[in-house]
Amino acid sequence: MPKAKNIPILQQSLLNWYAVHQRDLPWRRTRDPYAVWISEMMLQQTQVATVIPYYERWMKRFPNVVTLARARLQTVLKLWEGLGYYSRARHLHAAAKIIVADHRGQVPHRITDLRKLPGIGPYTAGAIASIAFDADEPVLDGNVTRVLCRMFRITTPPKDIHTQQKLWHLAHQLIPTGKAGFFNQAMMDLGATICLSRKPLCEQCPWRTHCRARAKGEQNQLPVKTPARLLPHFDIAVGVVWKNGKILIGRRKPKGLLGGLWEFPGGKRKSHESLKACVIREIKEETGIDVEVNQPLITVKHAYSHFRITLHVFTCRWRAGRARPLDCTAVKWVTPRQLDAYPFPRANLKVIEALKNRSS
Repeated sequence: MPKAKNIPILQQSLLNWYAVHQRDLPWRRTRDPYAVWISEMMLQQTQVATVIPYYERWMKRFPNVVTLARARLQTVLKLWEGLGYYSRARHLHAAAKIIVADHRGQVPHRITDLRKLPGIGPYTAGAIASIAFDADEPVLDGNVTRVLCRMFRITTPPKDIHTQQKLWHLAHQLIPTGKAGFFNQAMMDLGATICLSRKPLCEQCPWRTHCRARAKGEQNQLPVKTPARLLPHFDIAVGVVWKNGKILIGRRKPKGLLGGLWEFPGGKRKSHESLKACVIREIKEETGIDVEVNQPLITVKHAYSHFRITLHVFTCRWRAGRARPLDCTAVKWVTPRQLDAYPFPRANLKVIEALKNRSS
């Protein structure tokens, strides 16, 4: 734990550093709670450089809570397309409706009210409350965790429940009264630009003389890393089904990893099942039609947070039956040009690109 006499020194030295070295990010040019909320949701498990263009497009299309609440979910998902973790977009849309209905269109300022909104956990609530409303609330993301683990030489795994409690307590102790927003952003920037996960730039750190891990030469060993899990792999067989110049697409059920997105019908290959047999079976189960499987179109490898897939895509020809949403929420026959109007998972975007290249 930090000594009480050192806390003001740590606070001021970090704020002085931040005044000179803070990153110029578009969401930091405003204190609008809505903008802060959108940016923090987008930044969950996503790099800043990836988020910036998405954030700028989002704010042009949905400049406030009301425009977001009134939008169709499909429009929201299309704008989010490619950013991943699509539950964040669904949560934003659902939360916007709640804010309009229950909070007169204003993002709530109290932590308890923020935590009741879909998709907002302790970190996001603390970030919104401190940055937008000057509340003396801490934050604890990956960058802040790394800084604290090194600064105070925490040698237990950060994800351990007792370690989490200790980290939140430390983060709260360090908050300077009335300056939580600036201090939290300074902590994030320190972790993102100086206290790097590999080869930290200790000589440039404003806290270098106080860092217990550096004093022991352990800055590269902390935080303690949890052993990586071997991710399961699945073969997914997919059909691009043609009928009278149009292609069949289906919309996934609203919940789950890719809920609400459109895709080409297909699914996981069973043990000892051929890829072509899988395509025929999956399309029949999902849409009720019979198809003839032709040549391969493209193979796509893609990794999600908890598993990996290889997408085996075949061109197919409709043979019989009326397409119906049996294991999805909707089906449509669309022209290749119309595909761009629908939100698809990232792996499917590569399939669309292959289709365009083949027809060009």
